[in-house]
Amino acid sequence: MTTIEKELSGTTALVTGSTSGIGKATAATLARLGATVVVTGRNPERGAQVVKEIESEGGSARFIAADLNDPKQIAHLAEEAGDVDILVNNAGHSWFGPTADLDASGFDGLFTANVRSAYLLTAALAPAMAARGHGSIVNLDSMAGAVGLAGGAAYSASKASLSALTRAWAAEFSPSGVRVNAVRPGPVYSDGASAELIDNLASTTLLGRGAQPQEIADVIAFLSTPRAQYVTGASIAVDGGRTAV
Repeated sequence: MTTIEKELSGTTALVTGSTSGIGKATAATLARLGATVVVTGRNPERGAQVVKEIESEGGSARFIAADLNDPKQIAHLAEEAGDVDILVNNAGHSWFGPTADLDASGFDGLFTANVRSAYLLTAALAPAMAARGHGSIVNLDSMAGAVGLAGGAAYSASKASLSALTRAWAAEFSPSGVRVNAVRPGPVYSDGASAELIDNLASTTLLGRGAQPQEIADVIAFLSTPRAQYVTGASIAVDGGRTAV
């Protein structure tokens, strides 16, 4: 292994929503770079499979079950994870449709999953990172947080909130050595995503295609490494050029 391939040796990374999609690809990529990865999600069977796949490649991982809609389970996850050097706030879900069709419960559910979970987990882990003088936090934004999409008002608002949190947390924690950044994916062919929706969004990108989860994971991994040591408070668009013009 080269230095770059194992540059995260000795670190622990916690990736939320890492039993599928972008989170799963990110967990595997960080493990290849030498990090010990804490895989987390609600499904123990899928979690065990991700751990097995990481270990089959020579990586190190363990699974902690947690429903991030429950503040008590977030606190338990943080406690069980121990000292975390890299936190990837990836978990969340989307909803698209007419504004009038989303009721208060659905609206609250989006913000609970996409914003509150990241806030509470960061609050539980970032102060210890700052006390140790190092760390990296990467939040999963979306191009929906930067452009207007018909039917995406609530989802877009939840993702734009992650950009605001990224800037504020950078201001709060980066003076103590903790870098905080966001990745803003465009359309991604991922588990549970509507292929028709992704196809339609992909046609609006400059590259004319949707992304694969690994293409997003590679950017998240870069931001987690010492190669990005001078990057903080940034939202990196990984959207095929959709928000460039």
